[in-house]
Amino acid sequence: MIKRVKLKRGILIELLLLAALCSYLFSQRYLEGALDAFFPNSESNYIKWVDFNVSSSAMGKAYEYDVASQTEEVKLNWIELLAYLGTRYGGDFSKYKEKDLNDLVNKLKDKEETIASLTEEMKYYNYYYEAYSAILSGLVGEYEIQVADEEKPEEKVWVKKYGLKAYLPLAKFFPYSDYDDFGVSRSYGYKRRHLGHDMMGQVGTPVIAVESGFVEALGWNQYGGWRIGIRSFDGKRYYYYAHLRKNFPYNKALEVGSVVQAGDVIGYLGRTGYSANENVNNIDTPHLHFGIQLIFDESQKEGMNEIWIDCYDIIKFLYRNRSETVKNEETKEWYRVYEMKDPLVDEYLKNKDKNPIKPHNIDENTGDGQGQ
Repeated sequence: MIKRVKLKRGILIELLLLAALCSYLFSQRYLEGALDAFFPNSESNYIKWVDFNVSSSAMGKAYEYDVASQTEEVKLNWIELLAYLGTRYGGDFSKYKEKDLNDLVNKLKDKEETIASLTEEMKYYNYYYEAYSAILSGLVGEYEIQVADEEKPEEKVWVKKYGLKAYLPLAKFFPYSDYDDFGVSRSYGYKRRHLGHDMMGQVGTPVIAVESGFVEALGWNQYGGWRIGIRSFDGKRYYYYAHLRKNFPYNKALEVGSVVQAGDVIGYLGRTGYSANENVNNIDTPHLHFGIQLIFDESQKEGMNEIWIDCYDIIKFLYRNRSETVKNEETKEWYRVYEMKDPLVDEYLKNKDKNPIKPHNIDENTGDGQGQ
């Protein structure tokens, strides 16, 4: 009798192990099949899908390693670090452990390995590197910025820096609340998913340009109300700011084609939208709808092939850099306190005529941001 029980237990354990193995192999095959379907090939030559779930803690730690390494012999690139981990985790950063990142950095610093040698046999590393670069490449780099003079705090001096040059989309000292609401349902107009991130705050809160770029859309959209769309200079990112304030939604100097620096005040938080008529407050709770669209090919800009990413963790990461603003009581406009010089702005202006991407306004009814 005892032998039979032990035999049954042994068979049951073997079956459970076999089931676990099959499940693992299936998940790996499923992941590879999914990536193969969206990975650039000779026919498409561009990425068609990105599921970005890199945690803010992973971004923050990789970023800190990048900045600290700029004065060291071995320079680290935070996007390469994250792409390596993304490949290792199959894009699932719920598996993230800081030890994995620390071990990777130690290998690189000790010159045991290089990113090239570590990723040589990783089939999907190039995919993750290209995808993460499209999302993050405009956030960190060299720039100049004004700071308060140490001896005369009322005066400002220019300093050169390397680090985070992108900003949280709401001005410093203005309160807001948020949660990860990407993908939840919406019903206005038709059933659709929420393809952005809502930041609830006070009407009139200055809205800040996250990254330097040019204004591609400015005006009314029946879903987003008064909205601004800003394109990164490399064309890969489209930043969407919606539900802006009634009567006074934008910085009055802006128009389609205007160039903005990261940290500039571009508009004001409100609750407009959900109406075919302009300048209507149909949103119950004042908030900024902020979205990031990825564009690997211009055919993805509008239509069924749009790629919008969950930017909740990006917002958490950007919280470390908020633009301080001051109000001009005569014009009622808000302006940044400390100006910045992004070298990408000068580069864009010098080569503006050669840029294949031209600013253009998007159809007010069928264009950007239908997922807000």
